[in-house]
Amino acid sequence: MSTALNDITTETQRHTLHQPALGTVSMVVEGGYPKSGLKLYYREERLAAVVVDALRGPQVVVADIPLVGRVPSTLEKWMIDRAEARGPHDELTYMDADVPGSESLGDVIDVQRAGYHLLSRPVFVPLEAMDDLPHWLPREAWSLC
Repeated sequence: MSTALNDITTETQRHTLHQPALGTVSMVVEGGYPKSGLKLYYREERLAAVVVDALRGPQVVVADIPLVGRVPSTLEKWMIDRAEARGPHDELTYMDADVPGSESLGDVIDVQRAGYHLLSRPVFVPLEAMDDLPHWLPREAWSLC
């Protein structure tokens, strides 16, 4: 992923520092790349997450399935089918508000409002974050839809 982000990170970025609230989240630095439709989050100077804007971000494709800007229920169905085909291990996870995630992809399908519609807004995180997503990133990283 870092190779794919080389051109993106040369874009002028905006930084926002998120202080931990009650010690539940480590200090997180957000790098905003509005031209590219990406937000990168760093914890302890390591890339902690990549959030792809549903309307302006690049398309991310897995097994010929686009993940960005899709109808969330359609993408969730694909994730369920994919998890069932991968065997008995725990592949699919859900955050609060039934937001689905895939442990093998390191992806959580957040949503973004586009007028009257909701579109998929992938949040890519390392496997270590999947067990505690609400504490891995600040609240501002997640949609409010």
